[in-house]
Amino acid sequence: MADVITREPESVVIAAPQWAAATRKYVVEAIGTFFLVFTVAVSGFSHSTFTPFAAGAVLMVMIYAGGHISGGHYNPAVTMAALLRRRIGLADAVPYWIVQIGAGLIAAVVARAVVNPATVTALHPSGHALAATAVVELLFTFALCYVVLNVATSKDQLGNSFFGLAIGFTVLAGAFAVGGISGGAFNPAVTLGVATGGLFAWSTLWVYLVVQLAAGVAAGLTFRALNPDDK
Repeated sequence: MADVITREPESVVIAAPQWAAATRKYVVEAIGTFFLVFTVAVSGFSHSTFTPFAAGAVLMVMIYAGGHISGGHYNPAVTMAALLRRRIGLADAVPYWIVQIGAGLIAAVVARAVVNPATVTALHPSGHALAATAVVELLFTFALCYVVLNVATSKDQLGNSFFGLAIGFTVLAGAFAVGGISGGAFNPAVTLGVATGGLFAWSTLWVYLVVQLAAGVAAGLTFRALNPDDK
C-alpha cells in the first residue's frame, strides 16, 4: 500500500496529430523560402553589391531556425535531392514544392512593392551566355544540393553544428563566382520569384528550371552512390 501511495505518477505523452506535424513543416518551408526570395529580390531591385552575402546569410539563419522542423530545404531542387536520397517521401515533397514556389512568388511581389524601383532590367542571356548560364546553374545547384545532403542528412554528420554555415557559404561562393553570368539563383523558387519581379526574363526561365531540378536529381543519386550504407 505504501508503494502505491509514494509512486510517482507516470507522465502521459500525447502525440500531435499527423496533420499538425505536417503543417508545421510546410509553414516553416514557407517562412524560410519567403525570406530567402525576399532578401534576394530586395537586394536585386536596390542594386546592392552585397547580394551574395545577404543571400548566404539569410539562408544560413533560416536553416538554423527551421531545419529541426522541416529539414530547412527552402529550395525545390534540394527537396528533389532529398527525395532521390530517400530522406523525404513524395507525399511531403509535393506540398514542399507548392509552398516553396508560392512563398517565393509572394516574396517577390512584396519586395517589388517595398523597393518600388522606377525601372527593372531583366537578365536575358542568349547564345553563348545562355549556354554558360545553364552550365553554372547546373554546377552550383548540384554543389548546393550535394552539400545539403552531406552535412544535414548523412548519418556520419549527426548532431553537427556547422550544417547551416556550410550551406550558406555554398550559396555565397556560387553567387560571387557566377552571379554575373546567371544571376546566381541555384533555386527554382528564387528563379520564379525574381522572374515575377521582373529580374529574370520569362523566355529563358525554362533553362534555369530544367538544369536546377536536374542538378537536384544528380545530387541525390550521387549521394546514394557514394554512401550506399546510408539509408
